[in-house]
Amino acid sequence: MSQSQRLFDLLRILRGGGLHRAEDLAHHLGVSQRTLYRYIDRLAEAGVPVEGKRGVGYRLREEILIPPLSLAPDEFEALQLGIAIVAESPDPGLRGAALALAGRLDAALPAEPLPQEAAWTAEFAPRLGIARGLSQMPLIRNAIRGRQKLRLGLAGGTLTVRPLRLDHVGRIWMLTVWSEEDGAFRDLRLDLIEAVTALPGLFVDEPGKRLRDRP
Repeated sequence: MSQSQRLFDLLRILRGGGLHRAEDLAHHLGVSQRTLYRYIDRLAEAGVPVEGKRGVGYRLREEILIPPLSLAPDEFEALQLGIAIVAESPDPGLRGAALALAGRLDAALPAEPLPQEAAWTAEFAPRLGIARGLSQMPLIRNAIRGRQKLRLGLAGGTLTVRPLRLDHVGRIWMLTVWSEEDGAFRDLRLDLIEAVTALPGLFVDEPGKRLRDRP
C-alpha cells in the first residue's frame, strides 16, 4: 500500500467518528506509531480538522471554526462552492477576490495549508476544474436523499453507484458510494468525477450495502 493510500485510509477511519488510539491506527495501516504520528501531522497540515495527542487518541472535529464564527457544514459547503465558481470567472477582478478570500479562509482554519514540497500533495491536489466538481453537488445530494442510482464518469471509465454520503475533511471533498461494478464501498474524490447522470432506478437498503455496514 502506498503512502498516499494509507493517508486516505487514515482519513476514512477518522471520518467514522470516535476517538482512535495511535496504536490501533498504526496497526490497521501496517506502520509504526512513529510513522502514524507523521501521518497525523500531514493531515493537519493539509487542513484536515484532526485533534488529539499522543497517548490519548485522535478524532476529527465536527465543526469548522472561522473566528469569530462557527459555521455549520452546509454553510461552509455553500461558501466553498461559491468561491470555487467565482475563482474560475474570466473577470480578473472577481477571480482575484475569490482567490484572496480563499486564502483568508485557509489562514483562519485551525490548521496550516500543506507545504507544497510535500510529496503526497499531488494525490489530493485538484487535477480538474474545482467548480465543475462542486457544481455536481446538488444532483448528488438529491440522489442521496432520494436513494437514486447514479452513473459517474471517471477518467478510467464509468461506475454505476448507490450514493451514500457526500462530505469533506478540510479541503478534501469525497463521495462515499456502493459500486455496482466492484461490489464494494468506494470513496471518490469529487474533483475527479467528470460527469454525473441520474439513473431511473432507485435503490433500497440492503444488508451489506448500507453506509452503516461499511467495515
